[in-house]
Amino acid sequence: MNEKEKTFENALEDLEGIVKDLENGSIALEEAMNKYTLAMNLIKFCQEKLDNATNQVNKILSENKELKDFEVKEGE
Repeated sequence: MNEKEKTFENALEDLEGIVKDLENGSIALEEAMNKYTLAMNLIKFCQEKLDNATNQVNKILSENKELKDFEVKEGE
């Protein structure tokens, strides 16, 4: 699966597998370093996906069909 096809869920699943491998402690140092590097890239990918989702959730469709920032009004 290439990066364009990777979903947040796929990346999270891959990350969980890497964490299990690293916690197991039975892999060679060089392989552990490679898995750590991959994990850091997956974390960056997931964070970008979460940031994008947060930005989308913080926008609402106004009556005139334009996106605008969502604002919570106190006391309503």
